[in-house]
Amino acid sequence: MTSRLERHAEQLGALGHPVRLAILRFVVQAGPEGAAAGAIQAHVDLPASTLSHHLKRLVDAGVMQTHGEGTFHFYAADYAVLRTLTDYLWEDCCKKGNKGRCC
Repeated sequence: MTSRLERHAEQLGALGHPVRLAILRFVVQAGPEGAAAGAIQAHVDLPASTLSHHLKRLVDAGVMQTHGEGTFHFYAADYAVLRTLTDYLWEDCCKKGNKGRCC
């Protein structure tokens, strides 16, 4: 079983590349319906094979989901996962592990 720390480290690692971060921001801005792979490709200006690698990494990390409609592939941010990740970063902020938040 993967610990929370390991899962969040994997997610942050996936976001630790400028192209993947740009992809995620674009997809987040697209809203819950997501963005087509072609629109993402036009935004980041990458060859399809390179884009596919980055999209797979983000999907595997769980920060994005994908679905197909006919011949199109759409990618959408998993807002709940992203919220959990950011909440983890702020958890016990300024409290050194004590309960409550100060920020």
